[in-house]
Amino acid sequence: MVAVTETLSSNASTASLQVVGHFNLSISGTWDATVTVQRSWNNSDWFDADTFTSNYEGVGMDAEEVYYRATVSGYSSGNVVIRISKNRDFNSKSVFVQ
Repeated sequence: MVAVTETLSSNASTASLQVVGHFNLSISGTWDATVTVQRSWNNSDWFDADTFTSNYEGVGMDAEEVYYRATVSGYSSGNVVIRISKNRDFNSKSVFVQ
């Protein structure tokens, strides 16, 4: 799988995506909620990485092979469109950050 794209309209989590290196994160739509991006080593125990209360487009980087997902909480209204995708230009285990 190279991407997870889901539209959430309640308190819920997306499916997870295993990434290494750079990855893309898109949060869009018209919504009132909190979106927390979470990270896991084993696709079971989740740790909060970042939190958003408005739309966002960006690139993340993880030097280790881990899982990411997004969780919607405090949902009030609207549709949150979330996409987490592998960045094809940098999808390599040989990516290092100094």
